[in-house]
Amino acid sequence: MASGLVLATSDDDVTTATSPNTTTGSGSIAGNCDSADIQHILEIAQPSVVSINTEFEAQPGAVGAGSGFVYDAEEGLILTNAHVIEGASEISVTFFDGSAMGAELEGAFVDDDVAMLRVEDVEGMVAAQLGSSDALQVGEDVVAIGNALGLGGKPTVTTGIVSAKDRSISGEGVTLTNLIQTDAAINPGNSGGPLLNCRGEVVGINTAKIVDASNIGFALAIDNLRPLIDELENGNGEVNADQAFLGVSTVALADGQLPQAVLDQYGITDLDGLIVTQITAGSAADEAGLQEGDVILEADGQVTDSNDVLGEVIRAHEPGDTITLSIERGGDPMEITATLKRRGG
Repeated sequence: MASGLVLATSDDDVTTATSPNTTTGSGSIAGNCDSADIQHILEIAQPSVVSINTEFEAQPGAVGAGSGFVYDAEEGLILTNAHVIEGASEISVTFFDGSAMGAELEGAFVDDDVAMLRVEDVEGMVAAQLGSSDALQVGEDVVAIGNALGLGGKPTVTTGIVSAKDRSISGEGVTLTNLIQTDAAINPGNSGGPLLNCRGEVVGINTAKIVDASNIGFALAIDNLRPLIDELENGNGEVNADQAFLGVSTVALADGQLPQAVLDQYGITDLDGLIVTQITAGSAADEAGLQEGDVILEADGQVTDSNDVLGEVIRAHEPGDTITLSIERGGDPMEITATLKRRGG
């Protein structure tokens, strides 16, 4: 994400023994996680944690790494962050025992940064236990697990406390709300991994840290995700691998989020349309020649005064369809035609 915010990507492992997903509403115990507690937490939670590795057809040789955890062992369902698998053409997961297999995108809610993967070989998978983020108290101890900095091998374990609840952060055209703030170290490589309470229950999904700020990390609160997880489990995700994909992050100029210096840099005088803040390499937008700082005024003749409008236009198409964008670049009007790609690669 932009504006000093970085999404932490992660990579982990999972082990053996079959267990149905267990959802608990009992909450967590406030108190200290001493070294003995942490060992017990790891015994409970580590077998459900996975490494997620991604490849990108548009960028040969480029790879990504992230974390996730098994949500439903019987169905082979794994939860992670949407940004971990965004734009990937190949997704594989590595379990705690070192075994690895390919995974498919089941669905995602990009604006909420949550995604669900499915693997076919479910033998030996262990489901995580879900706790209650609502029951967390500020000052309560938590544990984060993930492949910090993509170091590989056994997952990195860090501890800290709940620093705050109900935080919001913005970046790359996305605003995440109802976040758990923690001082447990969350680094690139951690995204998608679990934030655990002292029972070893998942209370959050590690998602972001603030660049150049010490001990400020964020996790998606699990209780807020439950309705979305149910939707993903039922095949009703906002996106899936077969949907059309343009490959841009945008911010509505009318929202007034951008400082005047940025507007001046790109020669923007009218606060109409969507400014392009990021372009996915190898995407339809990239191949069509869109650039950061371009302002999208219309998509297929519809005025794009919000991200929702642009999203609706794209979702009305199939991969391989073309979309016509009316833009301004440095104040000069232009028209660009992009051939939409498949979101899954």
